[in-house]
Amino acid sequence: MASVTFDHVYKRFGDVVAVNDLNLEIADREFLVLVGPSGCGKTTALRCLAGLEDVSEGRILIGDQVVNDVAPKDRDIAMVFQSYALYPHMSVYDNMAFGLKLRKTPKDEIDRRVKKAADILGIGHLLDRKPRQLSGGQRQRVAVGRAIVREPKVFLFDEPLSNLDAKLRVETRANISKLHQQLQTTFIYVTHDQIEAMTMATRIAVINKGILQQVDTPQTLYDRPDNLFVAGFIGSPSMNFFPAKLRKDGDDLYVDGGTFALKVPSDRKQAYMKEVDRDIIFGIRPENIHNPEFAPPSIDGQLVECVVDVTELMGNEILVYLKTGNNSFVARVDPRSRYQIDQKVQMVFNMNAMHIFDRETELAIR
Repeated sequence: MASVTFDHVYKRFGDVVAVNDLNLEIADREFLVLVGPSGCGKTTALRCLAGLEDVSEGRILIGDQVVNDVAPKDRDIAMVFQSYALYPHMSVYDNMAFGLKLRKTPKDEIDRRVKKAADILGIGHLLDRKPRQLSGGQRQRVAVGRAIVREPKVFLFDEPLSNLDAKLRVETRANISKLHQQLQTTFIYVTHDQIEAMTMATRIAVINKGILQQVDTPQTLYDRPDNLFVAGFIGSPSMNFFPAKLRKDGDDLYVDGGTFALKVPSDRKQAYMKEVDRDIIFGIRPENIHNPEFAPPSIDGQLVECVVDVTELMGNEILVYLKTGNNSFVARVDPRSRYQIDQKVQMVFNMNAMHIFDRETELAIR
């Protein structure tokens, strides 16, 4: 088992900085997810750790060993790629055993490891089949099994669920989480899907344009994002943002968005007093906007007048797309709600769950 450390790591491709001063410590046996949009540098960081890319500057450590100049095969890691990369002419057993055979592992040890991995993944009955006889989910489990038999210090996953359909993705996601609990090994997982990140990770590292934005537990990232990017990236649908000002009226403080003025809760008012009359971004998540008829009684709710643009009935909830002035936003409301397109309505904003960001720096104002 081993920890992993990125120490001021840069990776440049000519003038393009793919990874920019990455400082990240991943604890032994942790499940850390690197998440961000396509092209943000997360896969490049993983490939640097695997030894598939050379680091331009900085150090990468596995445990206490600096591995910058260590060959990939000697880093004691195993990687699962987006592509299954199975040998079509080999059986499942031989695909899983191939890497061990190359290392001249004893035959009985190979047999023990392959059957143990197959048992963990529930593919023991598939060991004699060829890849063409397997479903996409089964192929992905074989690819994971090929990594497990290595018994490495660190597992690396590079968007392993991208080729699966929605149902299989949910099922395989749960299997990988269960696998981490069983193996008690360090997992580092790359994805652009923030739902995967939220449901699987011990901690999430959010990356944008090669720069680490924030690293914390899924719930902390959701509740207390450090900046506008993290706030908009974590959560589905993403947080709503409104350009606004903070305005003082007597002893009260309001978020003034032009077409609405929302009173700031008294317990949060003092923290924002120094921002009065400054341009801000007001943020609120769709699940904190309610139909007045079904709004929770305990919230500090403020009404906003708006017009219904689109509705999406999801069965257990309704997503309502609305407009107020020039601002469009989305609310996640009770499924008993009934709305018509172009209907003028009032929505309740839960101001206990409000977020304020500096419009220039895009940093959260606590």
